[in-house]
Amino acid sequence: MTMFLTIAVIVLIFVVIFQIAKASEYVSVLKGEEVSRKQNNKINGFLMIGFLVLGLFGVWYCNELYYGKTLLVHDAASVEGARVDSMLWVTLAVTGIVFILTQIVLFWFAYKYQESENRKVFFFPHNNKLEVIWTVIPAIALTVLVVIGLRNWFLFTGEPPQNAMVVEVTGKQFGWIYRYPGKDGSFGKKYYKNIDNASNSLGLIWDDKLGHDDVVMEQTMYLVKGKPVKLIIGSRDVIHDVGLVHFRMKMDAVPGIPTTMWFTPKYTTKEMKEITGNPNFQYEISCDQMCGNGHYSMKGVIEVVDQEEFDAWMVKQKPYYVQQFPEKDPAAPKAVADTAAKTASVKPVEAAKKAVAKM
Repeated sequence: MTMFLTIAVIVLIFVVIFQIAKASEYVSVLKGEEVSRKQNNKINGFLMIGFLVLGLFGVWYCNELYYGKTLLVHDAASVEGARVDSMLWVTLAVTGIVFILTQIVLFWFAYKYQESENRKVFFFPHNNKLEVIWTVIPAIALTVLVVIGLRNWFLFTGEPPQNAMVVEVTGKQFGWIYRYPGKDGSFGKKYYKNIDNASNSLGLIWDDKLGHDDVVMEQTMYLVKGKPVKLIIGSRDVIHDVGLVHFRMKMDAVPGIPTTMWFTPKYTTKEMKEITGNPNFQYEISCDQMCGNGHYSMKGVIEVVDQEEFDAWMVKQKPYYVQQFPEKDPAAPKAVADTAAKTASVKPVEAAKKAVAKM
């Protein structure tokens, strides 16, 4: 019922507009085409000024209303992300100034130079100076902006500092898998045909000893404040996109084609809770590429901590290989021996108790 009512209202509006247009046409015929055109021209001129004032006020009001809800209220949570903020502000300043000036000139000219019997129209089909100005100046401005963007891009996707930690991020429908190298500092090999959601989510090759100490996590990625991190990004199925809005970073996750980027976190999660005034704040990793029906739910969490907290967390993690093959755990034999020793020490005590009972 609501849909039919909406359609009826839209049709009614079009009918009203059509009738107003027809009435205006009849009035023009009665008044005379010349007189009607001059009156309409004057009315349109004043409407242009009104639209200019209301439009500029609307831009200001929307900025006042919604700026506080944007991420620009707080600076980037990564050192490199500050470059993105700087680039964005420069772009907004250049394009914003040009937009405001051109709109003011456009609507003011429509009012000031409306048709008048006291002024004769001057036509000129060609002007080399004007064409050079409106071609060269925008070209230079855009070139500068592009160069700034390329420099930042090459930095983010280039080689990180030598002390950078490395984390592999793999997208899947609809979640994220994170892998940390073990003490050897190297990732084990993987093969997509080995992927099994139950026992081998990344398709690791179990015979590769480099992967025996790799730590695999899902949904929550831990990073260290002040330490550069290089992300090796891939996908297990379709194209995803790693979106790190608070760090101002973004990179496609493509099946079979690893991509990389790096950044340095500036604030821990606890510090960001204080900065934002939000006790429930979480760094978010989102998928910024439509990837299926569950795209909206593809959200991960990033926990930024101090080095000591990270080390304590990492000590508690069991390698993925050991999780799948508990008998391969180096600590397993010791645990078995401890259990046997406890059992052996208990047996004499139980025997003594039985002997006493018989007496």
